Order: sequence, then structure tokens, then C-alpha cells
Amino acid sequence: MSIHKAEDNRKVTTRRLVEMKQRGERISMLTAYDYTTAGIVDKSGIDVILVGDSASNVMAGNVTTLPITLDQMIYHGKSVVRAVERALVVVDMPFGSYQGNSKEALSSAIRIMKETHADAIKLEGGEEILESVNRILCAGIPVMGHLGLMPQSINKYGTYNVRAKEKDEADKLVNDAMLLQEAGCFAIVLEKIPAELGKKVAEKLEIPIIGIGAGRYVDGQVLVLHDMLGMTQGFSPRFLRRYADLNSIIHDAVGHYIADVKNNDFPNNNEQY
Repeated sequence: MSIHKAEDNRKVTTRRLVEMKQRGERISMLTAYDYTTAGIVDKSGIDVILVGDSASNVMAGNVTTLPITLDQMIYHGKSVVRAVERALVVVDMPFGSYQGNSKEALSSAIRIMKETHADAIKLEGGEEILESVNRILCAGIPVMGHLGLMPQSINKYGTYNVRAKEKDEADKLVNDAMLLQEAGCFAIVLEKIPAELGKKVAEKLEIPIIGIGAGRYVDGQVLVLHDMLGMTQGFSPRFLRRYADLNSIIHDAVGHYIADVKNNDFPNNNEQY
């Protein structure tokens, strides 16, 4: 397996992502929620780090993304930004911080940008949240969109199944993507939709389309770090490729540590003062 190292060490910007799409260069994106992990991911050459509201699941143990608060997202965002030198850092706006009230949306986005020093924010939805998107963009805050399966709306869907398989929903998704581009969003995440629809949106739009379960024809890919590193178990959607089995590695390491402590083998003579 060949390891990719970023050749360009300049800070990644929203403009550079558009340039990458124009060159046909794929965009790599992963989540991170803490200082130590974000530093490792950034030094590995990732283009975009998403401080995802998936922290609600993998960091806090919630079943959905809904419970995580704005304060908690700001805490995770701050932790990540302190470690990052190259990647573009995008922070998810959590459920309840932007839906239905564009003034609240703007104040939430301003808090995230001022307190975390992140590069951009991400929110879920199309036409329904356009007023919030416009208000945030008018304040000079870069916005990444998110369409397809929208985890914050899981109670409405009632399922994590593939979205936009039917023509009506697919047409709405394309229209929503166009509206987000026209509003001024710099990129859009498409989650769990048919590959051909992902291809159609990526070809139709000038801004980068980043997929998670949206096929290979989009402009970039994003995964949850804990999933692709094999730390989480019992979650195996078709789109997930595991690049390591850290669950087993950590389990074995902790087991060896426990055994060494129980056997009085740790610390040894060289490990004490």
C-alpha cells in the first residue's frame, strides 16, 4: 500500500479546494475531535478535518448526533484547531443551533468561529435552511453544506437507509445543491446516496462535492476517523473501509499492561528512580 504525503504544505483554504476540483485532484477529509488525534491526522497530509457532531456518538456515547451542544462542539473545535497547521478545519453546527431561526444561526456560527478559530462551519439541509445559510455567509463565514442522509433529521427519516433513490427526492437534492452553491457555499457533503446521483451533482456543480457513501465519482471522500481506524465495532455500512484494527491493538496493549502490573513486572529496575 502506497502512503500519500501532501506535497504542498501551504495552509488549505476554501479557494484551494475549488482549485483541486478544477485540477481533478481528489480531496481527502476525516473527522477529529481532540488535540492529539488532530495533530496526527494533520501531519499525515489530510486536506480537510471535520470536527463532526459525530463526536456525540464516538466521544460521548450517544445513539444519535442530536444531544451534542454548541458549547461541546466549540470545546472539540478548539482542541482540534490548536493542533492543526495545514488542513482546513470545519466545525459542524449542532442540532438546534441554526434550524428555524436565522438570527440564532448567525450567532451560533459567530461563536464557533470566534471561540474555536476554525476555518469554516458545516450545516445540514437545503432550501429549508437557506435563510440561515445566507445570513451566515453575509457575515463572511465560509459554509459547507450537507445533503442526502442528514443524521440530525434521523427521527424524521426513522432509518439510516440510502437516501434519494426515488426521483422526487433525487430532484430535490440536485436543486438543493444548486441553491447552496448559488448562495455561496464552498463545498457540499453528500451522505449515503446512489453513486450515479453523486456523479450527477459533482458534474453539475462547480464547488467540490465530498462523499460519504456517495460513490467514487464525487470530488472527495470523508469518513469518521474512529470507524476507519477500527476503533468502533458493530458499525459496518457498505461505504466504510477499515484501514486499521485499533480496537484489537488497544485491547491487547491494555491486557499486557494489566498482566505486567499484576505480575509485578512493571515497572522494572530501569523504569524507576
